[in-house]
Amino acid sequence: MSEDRIVNIVRLGETDYSEAIERMNLLQKQRINDEIEDTLLILSHPEVVTIGPRARNDGVKPPLSYDSVSVDRGGGLTWHGPGQVVFYPIFKWDLSGEDSVAKIISLIESWVINSLDILGIKAHRDDRMQGVWVENKKICSIGLSFLRWTSKHGFTINFDTPSGRVEGLQGCGLGENITTSLSTLGYHFSHMEIVDSVIKSMAESVSRKHSESSKE
Repeated sequence: MSEDRIVNIVRLGETDYSEAIERMNLLQKQRINDEIEDTLLILSHPEVVTIGPRARNDGVKPPLSYDSVSVDRGGGLTWHGPGQVVFYPIFKWDLSGEDSVAKIISLIESWVINSLDILGIKAHRDDRMQGVWVENKKICSIGLSFLRWTSKHGFTINFDTPSGRVEGLQGCGLGENITTSLSTLGYHFSHMEIVDSVIKSMAESVSRKHSESSKE
């Protein structure tokens, strides 16, 4: 591949989902017009379940005890909340090997698998659903939408979610108790450790390296 592309990393902390959507929409337009470089938003959300087109088409709804919002990324139901890191890559996917959505999803899966390997966690893909799995449990969801091959939305890593919350949801077409968090599986890492491993593995995984991170 060509020389690694520079990525601006923006750490937002806990951010309401509606605010994140507004920011993503703006950044996607700016990236399409080459007004900004590739940008990776790193944040978390107050608890909310996002409902993608697959869930809407299948008539799948979250339980009434969960706040929810419809979204335009691929997939079904995805839980967001405490104990989860959210990564939104506002990337222009035009490097070698990035010429299909399937290849881009595979690259992101490899990115997460490599990141967890840094922490000593053996992760894998599973034919049941895109994303990343540990011990046959799903701990990472991936859902993107594209405009002119520039992405918004992204991927999540569940590291220490509240007991039973993500497990009680039929996430992304899967039954209950399939999606979980690393802590439930006995792997205990902090938010910062997860973020650091994702940044460290970015160049190897998606041929992008970070510039100085900013915080807002």
